[in-house]
Amino acid sequence: MERVRIKICGITRPEDAISAAVAGADAIGLVFYPASPRRVDAGMARAIVNSLPPFICKVGLFVEADRNTILSIIREVPLDLLQFHGNETPEQCRSYGKPYIKAIRMTADTDVSEFEQIYQDASALLLDTHVTDIAGGTGHAFDWNLIPAGLCKPIILAGGLDAGNVAAAIRHVHPYAVDVSSGVELAKGIKDRQKISAFVHAVGNSIVQS
Repeated sequence: MERVRIKICGITRPEDAISAAVAGADAIGLVFYPASPRRVDAGMARAIVNSLPPFICKVGLFVEADRNTILSIIREVPLDLLQFHGNETPEQCRSYGKPYIKAIRMTADTDVSEFEQIYQDASALLLDTHVTDIAGGTGHAFDWNLIPAGLCKPIILAGGLDAGNVAAAIRHVHPYAVDVSSGVELAKGIKDRQKISAFVHAVGNSIVQS
């Protein structure tokens, strides 16, 4: 199995971003969604990004934000990738001139293959747990059997992952990457360095054991 990439999402402090980088994470997620307890503003995000060493991907997460807000953040924060968690159309997602990920909240009726066709120019699809009125960071896993085989796009698996279940998730789904937020936290938005390290270690072990 190829190496599974790791994204630590919901970073709100420079020290947590550094912990993620030191542990071996490939990317960090910055939440620009006002309703989220893990939200950051442009100033906070810039301080976090500036604390990182080279080669860590900086991802900005948006939920149906208005265009001017997104453009303003892009101007102020050097993001590498955009992540859309709402009902954004493909045209909206691609209009900012940056690569993007489209998040899909999984239910028994979700047709991932259809989303793959709709968002043909997405860099990847992020599959997350569907919880009404919560866009992400739910702390709950969904039924991985809902993910069809034979998808063409890279899949990022999210939703209720932690050091205890991520190896099983990887062996079941074979994702391109895994995304964790609440599973490595002391409190909402406050990451735990030891939990991050344990998560990264568990991802590595899953590959060795596969």
